[in-house]
Amino acid sequence: MEIKVLGSGCANCKKLYETVKTAVAELKVEANVLYITDMMQIANARLLRTPGLIINNKVASYGRVPSLEEVKSLINNQL
Repeated sequence: MEIKVLGSGCANCKKLYETVKTAVAELKVEANVLYITDMMQIANARLLRTPGLIINNKVASYGRVPSLEEVKSLINNQL
């Protein structure tokens, strides 16, 4: 599983990245978690707002920081 957090490096983007890492650890799933700040990659993902969460190349969330429980649910839905 590949999970990408896309953002400019703002506090919310970093918070989402930490939330995703916690969710992956708690769920005990194998996942490559990436934090992407490159604006070209963010633009290519067609995100209107950051932070963005992409799981297995599908946009799961953008423009907000989902709760830990919501992130776990989003990950479980892609298993």
